[in-house]
Amino acid sequence: MDGKAKAVESHKAIRSPSVPPARDPSAAVAEEYEAARRKDTTDAYELFIARHGDDPLAKKARAHLRRLSR
Repeated sequence: MDGKAKAVESHKAIRSPSVPPARDPSAAVAEEYEAARRKDTTDAYELFIARHGDDPLAKKARAHLRRLSR
């Protein structure tokens, strides 16, 4: 086998690293909401709302925040 053939065979043996599939963004937001809910602090809800104010879960976070502010 000449040098060029060896290089081609060597290149074929190298595989690119496997890339995991992209994570579902709504699942990540839901996990952040659950983390805020577990902490159940104004800081946690305010941070969630600041990061995800347009997400439907922000409405729930605002309700929890109002409850804590009473």
